[in-house]
Amino acid sequence: MNIWLQSWIRAIENNPGTAVNGQPQNWSSDAGIRRMRIQLYGQTSRRFLLMMQVGMNNQSFATGGGSGTGANGAGKKAPFFIHDAYGQFTVFDEGLSSSKSSSAAAGNNSLYIGTGLHSWNGVSRLTNASTISLLTADAPVFNWPTVEISDQFTRQFGVFAKGNIDRLKYRVSVNKPFMTSAKPVVGGPAVDNNRGNAIAYNGYFDYEFLDREETPNAFFSGSYYGKKKVFNVGVGFLHAPNATMSQPVKDIYKSHAITTFGADVFFDTPVGSLSKDMSFTLYCVWYNYNFGPDYLRTTGVMNPGTADTAYTGIKALEGYGNSRILMGTGNIWYTQTAFTLPKFSEKLRIQPYLAYSYKDLKALNQPGNYYNAGANFLFDGNHVKLALEYGSRPLYNTTDRKIFKRAGEFLASVQFWL
Repeated sequence: MNIWLQSWIRAIENNPGTAVNGQPQNWSSDAGIRRMRIQLYGQTSRRFLLMMQVGMNNQSFATGGGSGTGANGAGKKAPFFIHDAYGQFTVFDEGLSSSKSSSAAAGNNSLYIGTGLHSWNGVSRLTNASTISLLTADAPVFNWPTVEISDQFTRQFGVFAKGNIDRLKYRVSVNKPFMTSAKPVVGGPAVDNNRGNAIAYNGYFDYEFLDREETPNAFFSGSYYGKKKVFNVGVGFLHAPNATMSQPVKDIYKSHAITTFGADVFFDTPVGSLSKDMSFTLYCVWYNYNFGPDYLRTTGVMNPGTADTAYTGIKALEGYGNSRILMGTGNIWYTQTAFTLPKFSEKLRIQPYLAYSYKDLKALNQPGNYYNAGANFLFDGNHVKLALEYGSRPLYNTTDRKIFKRAGEFLASVQFWL
């Protein structure tokens, strides 16, 4: 059983023309719960496993509200919903009967299959990231290509198979996406509309050159803080036929597949004297995303902003509040790196980090550079963690779709994990 909470406090430089609760604001303060989870999993025998996870996301003073909105105050009573609910069967695992150590046995061949609402995704390691061991304060979000569109917070119903062939680990799945029905405008970009009712295919394959990783659930760690020496290279894909739609001419609709590819490298190693507990982490991933012609998606995590109707200046293509260009048809490169400083206390470890995203998307006339810098303060390993981060994002003009300014955001994320 795992229980965890990530609580956020932020100072947000809002996009031009933003109002918060009806008042124009260039900067706004924010507090909320980014994630709360209760995870249960267990085995009736060595061959059968049941995985259940429930929780809530993105509740702040302005967002995430369920029934407690309107006169009761925006953002109250956020919905508590199922994240994972699947059963898994061990077809074979040579490591279960091996007398070797667990690290050596992990190299034996294995095959597991399962079904239900699951998160055994394709595309990349970061698409399967553990949110309780992220290297940065938060994931970049574009690592989940269909998040909260045709999936339920990165999960879909389907059948998956996972395991390893010696040092090659694999996960593949066949899923039924949730229905989408956005309406495209004439001559406009592709939008999410999967009227074709097709199934989707996922896969991710990574080769472990050094220490083996144990993944009893679907989620990869962002850092081992010097406890392992890991060097993995991976590739993955997602293919969902008839997943988006455009309207090239009036009343003529055309369906498009979502086809995404990813290739990544993960390196995590202890550094220097073991008594110092130093470590270095590097992760790089390249995504090629095809969602259909000029597809573009924006988002603002726990966005408190709305439109200031009296504003007459230059407006951002992204919209209001902290919204940004998230992803679209084109290429995205992302890298993050961190160094755990020499041990100076039994009660605190410090891990500075940097992250960078480069987005070259077909619907924009200029590539975008996104920067994040911060540090993790580890009070009880990863179980009690404070992450302090500053992020800088470009903003695009609505007319020429080029960058006209940048905006920033300060974030403090506090994590408790039992």
